[in-house]
Amino acid sequence: MKGKIKLKGQLKLYMQWPMILMLLLLAMNAVLYGVNLRAGAIATGFLGVYAAIAVLLYFQNRSMILNELISFATQYGQVQKSLLRDFIFPYALLDPDGRLLWVNEEFTSITGKEKAYHKSITTVFPEIHMENLPKDEQAVETNLAYGERDYRVMLQKVSIEELIQGSNILETEERSYLIAMYMFDETEFNAMVRKNEEDRLVSGLLYLDNYEEAMESVEDVRRSLLTALINRKINKYFSSLDGVIKPLEKDKYFIVMRKASLEKLKEQKFSILEEVKTVNIGNEMAVTISMGFGLNTQTFAQSAEYARIAIELALGRGGDQAVIKEGDRISYYGGKTQAVEKTTRVKARVKAHALEEFMTGKDNVVVMGHSITDVDSFGAAVGICRAARTLDKKAYIVINNPTSSVRPLMDAFLQNPDYDHHMFVTSQEAKELVDDNSMVVVVDTNRPSYTECPELLKIAKTIVVLDHHRQGSETIQNAVLSYIEPYASSACEMVAEILQYFAEGVRVKNIEADSLYAGIMIDTNNFMAKTGVRTFEAAAFLRRCGADVTRIRKMFREDIESYKARGEAIKNAELFRKSYAISVCPAQGLDSPTVVGAQAANELLNIVGVKASFVLTDYNNQIYISARAIDEVNVQLIMERMGGGGHLNIAGAQLKDHTMAEAKDVLKQTLQEMIDEGDI
Repeated sequence: MKGKIKLKGQLKLYMQWPMILMLLLLAMNAVLYGVNLRAGAIATGFLGVYAAIAVLLYFQNRSMILNELISFATQYGQVQKSLLRDFIFPYALLDPDGRLLWVNEEFTSITGKEKAYHKSITTVFPEIHMENLPKDEQAVETNLAYGERDYRVMLQKVSIEELIQGSNILETEERSYLIAMYMFDETEFNAMVRKNEEDRLVSGLLYLDNYEEAMESVEDVRRSLLTALINRKINKYFSSLDGVIKPLEKDKYFIVMRKASLEKLKEQKFSILEEVKTVNIGNEMAVTISMGFGLNTQTFAQSAEYARIAIELALGRGGDQAVIKEGDRISYYGGKTQAVEKTTRVKARVKAHALEEFMTGKDNVVVMGHSITDVDSFGAAVGICRAARTLDKKAYIVINNPTSSVRPLMDAFLQNPDYDHHMFVTSQEAKELVDDNSMVVVVDTNRPSYTECPELLKIAKTIVVLDHHRQGSETIQNAVLSYIEPYASSACEMVAEILQYFAEGVRVKNIEADSLYAGIMIDTNNFMAKTGVRTFEAAAFLRRCGADVTRIRKMFREDIESYKARGEAIKNAELFRKSYAISVCPAQGLDSPTVVGAQAANELLNIVGVKASFVLTDYNNQIYISARAIDEVNVQLIMERMGGGGHLNIAGAQLKDHTMAEAKDVLKQTLQEMIDEGDI
């Protein structure tokens, strides 16, 4: 009859063994009849008695056994339910849409949600969304915080298809599953991990940037006092952060601290950078410091190496800042003051002699600057070519698309019979020229991606870098000689100094002196910005070599369209937060719109109340930003935040895949964030 309970499987087989044995006894009985009829008859009698007893016991005990099985199954189900209900871990069942169906006691205790609560799990844990739910049989894990506890949550599908097979009242749907949710409390574990991370040792180096200059600005009898006050200020600061600082030399210190202490330094924005400047006992020059830290390494030796790399970056960017190297990630703090000009030219002389030695062993020299070559990059390249020709080496300058700003200078060389018309080459021609006996000199940039031909850096084995921009995280790694001085006004100033110490008998021709002098003029805005004593000394050297200011001025007169475009950019400027001038330079019909944009940015600084100016130019499917300031804002920090770089007062950035409106919004958002954070 329907609904009758039947046994199946191994249990059914076990219950039927007496009947199976009866078949064996029947076979044995038949054999006995063949041997002896009387024995067979006796066996038949016993077989009948066995069969009667077996059948009686089977049917008599069957219902009792079934009842016991049903009772066991019921108790087993209750045990399972009790185990889930009293499970030590929070546990819940969700439907495919993430709504709660059932929760255990621990889940209720933690969340306060009763079994009758059937809303979405998102209402309890906002961190869990529909996209967090498992899409296949693979379990999904996520981490969340609830109250003061941290949990690791595992979500896994539980199929219910087998549970409703053959049901007359339920129908299987396509999503015939539930979601089991397990929660594991990892508060103590995470606390231990954080504690371990906070206690990791961090290596650091601290250098006094201008120790010698500061000491020379104070009386002899007070120098020891100035040194003692600086040491006291530095030691007291790091001692308060549970750090240890020990002097390596008179102006160098080694620092050891916990990572938690470094995080406090970050929160304070490395206030020690400003505190040291307050030490004044009559010294005319304030002392500035640079710091480099290395962390998240496998060994202490590697941490110390990272600290060394970081301090070199800090010094290469002009000092007065802190740099943190954490694996491939590099962070910068400070750097808001102008780089201190070195009064000595010893470094320039050393670099000049090193450059001469490298050139002597090569057959030809290939010089390249940054893409969209400007006057400073061009003039510096011309100066390096003069140095190479002094050693009777072939020299080439890589220029792909000369702009209107460098075209007059370039034509002057091409029309001069003293110069080979092959001295200017394209990137493709340069790659064919460079071999093992070639040297590549990069001027006016230290970023490989900014050069005219980045592929040359992979081909050449001997690379020299000469630049006046602050270093960033992207650098030319395989350079045999790197001369980067952020205090220099221009790359032309640096090359002019090198030429004075290069080799005996260097004679800079008029046209070459014009190019170098023009580079200094353009980058200093006619000697109005970022000029020092050595800038004027370099200019004086070039004047002695035959540079003519009048000739240069005539050479750089601009056409009417560029003049109008600059005026349009100035006319349409807007003031953001009453201090930041932002404008757009029209690029249509201009040969060098980025140069015009830079000129407009310089002009906007003449407006009263403007701390910094930003002119955006749409050129070659990119948005070029020219940023300028006088002394109130460090535009380099702003441009670095947007992926660019430069100097304290002159910087820039390039934005790809942005419309002009989007680029302006990104600039304004960056300015607002840095204002709110106190970085500008």
